[in-house]
Amino acid sequence: MAQDMLLFWGSGSPPCWKIMIALEEKNLQGYHNKLLSFEKKDHKSKEVMDINPRGQLPTFKHGNNVINESYGACLYLEGQFKSQGTQLIPDIPSEQALVYQRMFEGQTLQQKQSDVIYYTWRVPEAERHDSAVKRNKEALTAELQLWEGYFSKPQAGPYLAGKAFTMADVVCFPVIAYGFRFGLSQEKYPKLGEYYTLVKERPSVAASWPPHWLENPQGMDTLKDV
Repeated sequence: MAQDMLLFWGSGSPPCWKIMIALEEKNLQGYHNKLLSFEKKDHKSKEVMDINPRGQLPTFKHGNNVINESYGACLYLEGQFKSQGTQLIPDIPSEQALVYQRMFEGQTLQQKQSDVIYYTWRVPEAERHDSAVKRNKEALTAELQLWEGYFSKPQAGPYLAGKAFTMADVVCFPVIAYGFRFGLSQEKYPKLGEYYTLVKERPSVAASWPPHWLENPQGMDTLKDV
């Protein structure tokens, strides 16, 4: 099964990391994979473009099935290997609903985080405005406070959708970890900090931890004031 899979990935990329965590949770170790460099533009190489014409990472293939969008690949793996490894989508409707809700809210968190982290990279210098930087930081602060609040609800568990590790954690933890990598304060967001500390020790997460983060544990301070 795993031998029929191929993943092209980049170190530290949350979308790539999501698939790698899902593969670990479904006991699909041993899949073929190739670490590529964004800096060298390896993702624009012919071997990637032949499978993914967008020239993006991750690029994932299972047999003849190609699914490059990270959410889609994770859901595909759960659907194809539901009875194998960790069940990531619960059967009880109320639990399933919360998992899906948190999963897709994660996209909003990732977008608002990226708006702050990559502002100077995406916006030409002549078009940058202090008011935009302030607005982006305020939007991210409000978003993070929302997530912090989820862990304060009476029914909250240690994971994003309750007491069990689910697909919500698979797709959202890499985004939250990315935030802390870029200087997010565990003092300002203690509940998210506790969650980060808990999940980073999970075997599937530890096994797929970005190699360049291991080589250089010191991150950036871009989000220290958020």
